[in-house]
Amino acid sequence: MSLHVVIGCGPAGAATARLLAAQGHRVRAVTTTGPTGRSPEPGIEHVALDATDGERLTAAARGAAAIHHCAAPPYPRWASDWPPLASSVCAAAEATGAVLVMLGNLYGYGPVDRPMTEELPLAATGPKGRVRAAAWEQARTLHEQGRIRAVEVRASDFFGPGVGDGGHLAARVVPRLLRGKPVSTLGDPDAPHSWTYLPDVARTLVEVAGREEAWGRPWHVPTEPPRSAREMVDRLAATAGTGPVTVRRLPSAALGVASLFSPLIRELKEIRYQFDGPFVVDSSAYETAFGMRATPLDEQLTQTVAWWRERLAATG
Repeated sequence: MSLHVVIGCGPAGAATARLLAAQGHRVRAVTTTGPTGRSPEPGIEHVALDATDGERLTAAARGAAAIHHCAAPPYPRWASDWPPLASSVCAAAEATGAVLVMLGNLYGYGPVDRPMTEELPLAATGPKGRVRAAAWEQARTLHEQGRIRAVEVRASDFFGPGVGDGGHLAARVVPRLLRGKPVSTLGDPDAPHSWTYLPDVARTLVEVAGREEAWGRPWHVPTEPPRSAREMVDRLAATAGTGPVTVRRLPSAALGVASLFSPLIRELKEIRYQFDGPFVVDSSAYETAFGMRATPLDEQLTQTVAWWRERLAATG
């Protein structure tokens, strides 16, 4: 089978690497830490290098069928760190001939008042939205020039097995609802919101790497119809058998105070619109083109609750 390089081993990168390995591919996972602190996994080789080092990244990607770019700089450093990372990854794809599969998000569209499709312009005005849009535009331009083969896979907020500390339906929410305790959410808990299941992200990243008809454009990961944060919490609690829990909106004043001490909280100001009103993704284009549907919600919830219970049991 083929060699695939996965850059970044956060939730999406790790899930993609494991899926590729399960399909019999050889996987080279590129992170700054390499194998340090990681348990060996069959078929996955961990390599330590800085992905902004184009020469070393190119060397690591020699012979690869695809480069799956799932890395992201620390949130407060997106504006400064994304451009060199994107340039390095594009250079590696050009030098090796590997298909570049980029994991994107919906920031590049900016605030919109309709369900998001891939045809929407990348009209973000905030720095994080602009830098994500620029990364794809760079790859798309090189693709159109015939210098690389590139595709971007865009997802809404991740949740599911493997999404621990970073997701909005993760560490701040699931452990509390499993104990029947109230949870707090960012923005309006009753606004419709699209939640993308992490295994579906990995499936899409793997699928498009080998589908030439997918290249040269962005695609939205198959995602279930939108549901509010309150409904998702209620459904997770019902799946867990812990009963209804109270869902509260984090007060703006509390977020303001927290932002004085937390760079991460300060950075959330740019994307508050995603939680203060409807934030809906339309994934019908991919579903129609490739016949892939999102994992049914009941299965998503069951697997998420099971993963969290196992994780919490292991960590005490």
